[in-house]
Formats: sequence, C-alpha cells, structure tokens
Amino acid sequence: MIECKNIVKTYKNDSGEIVVLKDLTFSIKDGEFIAITGPSGSGKSTLMHILGALDTPTSGEYLLDGKNIADFSDDELADIRNKKIGFVFQSFNLLARSTVLRNVMLPLVYAEIPKQERETIARLALKSAGLDEKHYNNLSNQLSGGQMQRVAIARALVNNPTLILADEPTGNLDTKTGEIVLKTFETLNREQHHTIILITHEKEVAEHADRIIFIRDGVITDDYKTKK
Repeated sequence: MIECKNIVKTYKNDSGEIVVLKDLTFSIKDGEFIAITGPSGSGKSTLMHILGALDTPTSGEYLLDGKNIADFSDDELADIRNKKIGFVFQSFNLLARSTVLRNVMLPLVYAEIPKQERETIARLALKSAGLDEKHYNNLSNQLSGGQMQRVAIARALVNNPTLILADEPTGNLDTKTGEIVLKTFETLNREQHHTIILITHEKEVAEHADRIIFIRDGVITDDYKTKK
C-alpha cells in the first residue's frame, strides 16, 4: 500500500535550513497495523502529515497504492484524503454542538453521498467503533473523552478508507479508556482489515501494533515486529 523512498523533509527559518526527516525508506503492506513512535521532536508528526497527503517531502518519493503523491493536483489530494484515508486526532476535532450522528455524517456530505444513505452509513460506522446506540443523538460535548474518541474513529470510517491514520489517539484519555480505544483499533484491523498507522510517543501504546517503526532525530533507528 505504502512505499517511501529516501524521504527528506526540510524547513527554512531565519536561522537557515532545518532537516526534519532524513532519507527515510520503508514500506507498509495492505492490512498491517503499524506504530510509528519516538520522542517529541523526532519527526513522526511530520511523517504522518506526508503519509496523510497533507504535506509533501522535500525530496524522495511517497507512493500510495503504487502512485507518486507528488503527481497529484491539490483537488486530487483532497479527494484521496476524503475517500482513501481516515484521520483520528488526539483532540477529537468534533463539532461540540452537533449530535454524534451529525458529526459522523459530515464527511459523507463532502463525498456527496445521498442524504437518505448518510444516517445508515453513519450508524454502521458508530457500531464498528463500539459506541452504544443510546448516545447517537447526544451532542458530542455531552460525551466522555473515550466516547468522543470513538465518535472520531467512526467519522474516520464512514467513507470506508483503506488507511486509518491515528495521531496520538489516546493522548487525552486515561489509561483504562485508552486501552479500550486501542482495542477498537485492533478489532478494526483484524476483523475489518483496515490498514492502521498509529503515531505515538508512548511505548506501551505502540506495543498494541503488530510492527513498530522507531524514529529519532528524523532517522529510522529501529523497525521490528512485536511479540503479540
């Protein structure tokens, strides 16, 4: 599914040029559950933005399903982000005064899914994410942190993406709730065969994945399968 070849990312500031990612080469197969981890400032969030087609490398190639992301127009990249990639963030990014169902249906509006189909698809996504049906008509700000993250996962699922990118998805959750959310990702990977890339700085969280890519100072220092 993913092939990164000699990925370099640099930024310029008043002091000169900062190299954030340095010659990264790796691949991710369809259906893998990967954790990308490392200390703060290691470059993992920059890499996530590239993998999510939110940014492009300064040099090197990022191939998604065999196609070079650099060859796509802005509109085509937006279409990829909407249909092929589901995003889950630490801060949930839900509309506080909208119901759970409305939050999950929003990507379907952008995808121009007929109105009568949106609720059915949203309900299926919420069921997959493990949220109890009694909460579907609640406002998102009436939910617990763990429930909000499940809504965010459901929203990432509604367009049936082949790839789910989760950036520190347990960062705002207590340990017990975080474990529940991580079990949800495991279920989505094993039972529904979604490819999942989990970005985290916590070793315990990373170990829920089947493979860990460790980054330090913009360089991959380790890439191994977990003993699950």
